Amino acid sequence: MKIRILLLSLICAAVTLPGASAAEGKAKSADKEETELGGHMDKMSGAFRKLKRQIADATKNEDSLKLVATIKAESAASTKLTPAWKPEQKEKYQAKMKDFNAKVAKLEMALKAGKNDEAAKIADELGAAQKEGHKEFKKPDEKKK
Repeated sequence: MKIRILLLSLICAAVTLPGASAAEGKAKSADKEETELGGHMDKMSGAFRKLKRQIADATKNEDSLKLVATIKAESAASTKLTPAWKPEQKEKYQAKMKDFNAKVAKLEMALKAGKNDEAAKIADELGAAQKEGHKEFKKPDEKKK
């Protein structure tokens, strides 16, 4: 009898747990303020992460160039926008994004030429520029207690 109660409790917990965690995830994402610029940055970030994992492999250059095209498009769209956290620094932000776009163009040329080592170095520079830009223009995440 005790085993049946225990088994029934475990089954109920297993059934309700995924629904509870999904609702919690939705609540957390609802707390996070979404902006048009943030949407472009998220798409660019996803493509960049994937690109960094495969950039050294010359056999994946075709796919890498597609990722660079995504980064290029999202970056160009982002350049026209204003960071919500520091709107007074719009000109500085746009200048940094134009510099970022120029590096993306160099990355694209290196990949088209099959110079994956050079492309990897440029990707590292882009990663450093991304971190610097996020420190300067992105609102810091609130610390959890």
